[in-house]
Amino acid sequence: MKEHQITQAYALAKERYAALGIDTDKAIETLERTPISLHCWQTDDVMGFESNAGLSGGIQTTGNYPGRARTLDEVRQDLAFVVSQLAGTQRVNLHEIYGDFGGRKVDRDQVEVAHFQSWMEWAKSMGLCLDFNSTSFGHPKSGDLTLANPDPAIRAFWIEHTKRCRRIADAMGRAQGDPCMMNIWVHDGLKDLTVERRRYRELLAESLDEILAEELPGMKSCVEAKLFGIGLESYTVGSHDFYAGYCATRKVIYTLDTGHYEPTENVADMVSSLLLYVPELMLHVSRPARWDSDHVTLMNDQTLDLFKEIVRAEALHRAHIGLDYFDASINRIGAYLIGTRATQKCLLQALLEPLHTLRKYEAGGQGFERLALMEEMKALPFGAVYDYFNWKNGVPVGEEFISAVQEYEKNVTSKRE
Repeated sequence: MKEHQITQAYALAKERYAALGIDTDKAIETLERTPISLHCWQTDDVMGFESNAGLSGGIQTTGNYPGRARTLDEVRQDLAFVVSQLAGTQRVNLHEIYGDFGGRKVDRDQVEVAHFQSWMEWAKSMGLCLDFNSTSFGHPKSGDLTLANPDPAIRAFWIEHTKRCRRIADAMGRAQGDPCMMNIWVHDGLKDLTVERRRYRELLAESLDEILAEELPGMKSCVEAKLFGIGLESYTVGSHDFYAGYCATRKVIYTLDTGHYEPTENVADMVSSLLLYVPELMLHVSRPARWDSDHVTLMNDQTLDLFKEIVRAEALHRAHIGLDYFDASINRIGAYLIGTRATQKCLLQALLEPLHTLRKYEAGGQGFERLALMEEMKALPFGAVYDYFNWKNGVPVGEEFISAVQEYEKNVTSKRE
């Protein structure tokens, strides 16, 4: 797309939005400085670098598209390319299994800050901040239950693992001068019916209380609910109800993973309720499809509703945005860019709402006018604003990123097999 086409289209769009009291330049500036955390596990199908084994513990990646990253260097190479194609601010989100273990076996209750020193150095060289996750799945001691396990020895193993992960996150946050968001998700659940629902949840709460007792100012702890896991369909210990209560009473950040709820469930409706009782939200932006899953994020109604609600609730400063999906059936780098750009588009559309006018209509009982304006906003030249955002930041505009991904595949990922 030529420069004059982009700038002329933006000038017209800017004028059209201004007629409704919307400052498109301000919306672009907000989008530019709002970080989106890229999940490192899309590069290699959540394999990590402990072993070459596949996933276990209630999750699964499907597909065998060629070009999976096989080493730390390849993961970082892919992430660097993705960042080079994106406008705005990015972070990188790591799981514990992506440590720099130097080919040595390091069990999860022995992981240390030193195993992520090279990640911190790489992130600094890239001008990026890091986020972090404990890893409870894919381990001989994972089984069906980790932090909720009645066996004291197994539970102690995972408590120690998670404590160490928080210390790693704290070191990352202090090194980068910005808090590291440390997410705790455990797959704990059962395949069939149980008579011990309360017992397992009591154990999970006790484990989390012990883990979170240590004050670590360089990081922020988040806990994540789930609907169910593969092979754990009948009962999930860390359900939405459990974590809503836990976060409200402990004042802990709640992680809303949009792929962890029923596809017809309006996750956006949870935002205002949760923000009344929890300090902040961590958003893992994903897409469910028929079952609890992690498909590539799209600019669909669910994602749009989520970001509109964040902006309408004036809570962008209390919401941290990350991606969480793993699709091995298509080009993995392309999946990154589709999902990140979709997230940016949804946030931008939310920032371009004429909220002042809509609130005035609602306060005046003018339901027709409110609904009519919300509907007409769908036809405004939003795309011209997003194109300008990308052009202004020197990255591909429109569909141009497709050819960039194809070129990277030709020169890099296709040579990995």
